[in-house]
Amino acid sequence: MENEVMTQVLLFATVIGPFVTGLLEALKKTVAVPKNTLPLAAIVIGIALGAVAYPFTDMGLALRLWAGAGAGLSATGLFEVMKKRYGSTKDNSKDKDVFNNQ
Repeated sequence: MENEVMTQVLLFATVIGPFVTGLLEALKKTVAVPKNTLPLAAIVIGIALGAVAYPFTDMGLALRLWAGAGAGLSATGLFEVMKKRYGSTKDNSKDKDVFNNQ
């Protein structure tokens, strides 16, 4: 019984993972978000998607929230949580040519 529950959670996290990634990319492109908060934003987006997905699954709320959190962590990569990031995702300065140092 426990294996079936875990299988459902992992399958649900796999299904909503691409949606979390897409919403996170949309957030990064529209709003200047500090890079060190992106993993937290991904987890929040995943939990929110898990919570609103009740019509598509018969899983309980707690299991959907766990699956959403897992999808959020997989969207950014678990290693990103431990890595220090500085700056923001939307740079309003003029684009620089990396090869010519302009």
